[in-house]
This record gives sequence, structure tokens and C-alpha cells, in this order.
Amino acid sequence: MKLALFADIHSNLEAITACLSHATALGAERFAFLGDLVGYGADPVAVLDLIQQYAADGAVVVLGNHDEAALGRATDTLNPNAQTAIDWTQSQLGERQRAFLAGLPLTMRDDNILFVHASAVAPERWIYVTGPTEAEQSIRAAGAGIVFCGHVHEQSLYYVGAAGRPMPFRPVSGTPIPTDKHRQWLAIVGSAGQPRDRSNAACYALADLERARLTFFRVPYDYRSAAQKIRSAGLPERLARRLERGA
Repeated sequence: MKLALFADIHSNLEAITACLSHATALGAERFAFLGDLVGYGADPVAVLDLIQQYAADGAVVVLGNHDEAALGRATDTLNPNAQTAIDWTQSQLGERQRAFLAGLPLTMRDDNILFVHASAVAPERWIYVTGPTEAEQSIRAAGAGIVFCGHVHEQSLYYVGAAGRPMPFRPVSGTPIPTDKHRQWLAIVGSAGQPRDRSNAACYALADLERARLTFFRVPYDYRSAAQKIRSAGLPERLARRLERGA
């Protein structure tokens, strides 16, 4: 069973459709969307309608902080550009999209896997996992063999080594990583819709659950069209440039 994992899509229809096509071509049978479905980008309705279709077929979908903000809650932590995008997003959403977001949980669990947008320590506080300390706290709070999350916008992997402390590992796109079941893991799958590591290729990860392998991918997509949509919508120029520069 292959599980495709996407996070921080941020209303980028071009990016998520490219990632979904890539994952499906590689045999993905299950899908998980790890929050921040909206915000920043110019296609919130199309992205939410697409993800809702996958949810109806059993996909995992959890709430992100930008999704919460789009519902009119907890917007005080957003920077001005992000807040402008959220205000615009709220004007675009219909009742169906709002109801879908409002029904999303902060976490979901499937056997020995925990899905969460940020840290499992306090999912509602949107804590960034930026190093081994935060990774250890999230792994302990999750009580699962593997935690899949996003929020950070860059791909990263932590595993609990012999010393009992998480060790960071920088994945290479397309290279499978054995995820031995006797260890605990935390995987940050990267941002599909707004990468921030100076590459404009979209991020996602594919977990082969039967073979205990995890592969991170970077997928080229039509970022120019996505950026132009942001400009046409009158959203901040910085958000368009970020797609073009990957930072």
C-alpha cells in the first residue's frame, strides 16, 4: 500500500495537481493532506473541491493554521501578506468549502501513524518542528511509530536513534529511505504549494507502508501560471515572487 502525503498546498492548484499526477503514476493508492490547504494562492475553491473529492474516497485530511484562519479564527499570528491572502480567501469560499474546513480534525490516527499539520504536542498551537528538540517532543506526544506533518515548508526527516534522541536526516528527492519499524520517525513532507528552500519544485512524500520505505519527491509544475493568478487576483506581489523563487 502506497500512501501519498501532501502539506501546505496553499491554494496552488497547479502544484497539487502535478503532485497528485506524479504520485498516482507511481502507484499511490491512499492520500493524505496535512493542512494549510488554503492561504497565499489564488485557487482556494478549486483546491478545496479537489481535496474534498479525495476525502470522499477515504483520504486523510487535517486542519492547518491557514485553514483555521480562513474560518475567521486565530488570525493574529499571520504576517500582513498572509492576512491579506486570508481576507481575500474568505471572500471566495462558499458554504460548501467552509463546511468542509470546519469539519476537519487537528489530527488523525491510523494504526501506528499520526497525521498532524504542526506538532503533536499541542496541535492547536501550531508549533514549528524546526530541530531535534521539537521533533522529540512531537514524537513523544504522538505515541506512534511515525508522525507525518507539514507546516515548516521544507522537507526533513527525524528518526529516534540508539541514544533515544531524534537524529535529523536530509532526504534526497527520489531516493527511498528504509523506515525500520523498530524505530520512531517524524517526517515533514514539505510544501506542495509554496516551497521555501530556493527551489520552485513542489514537494510531497510517498510512503510504501508494506515495504517500510519513504521517498521524498520534488515535482516541477507550472509555477508561472500559479504566480500570474496571484497577480491577477490582486494579492501581494511577494506571494507571486515566492513561487517563482522558491523562497
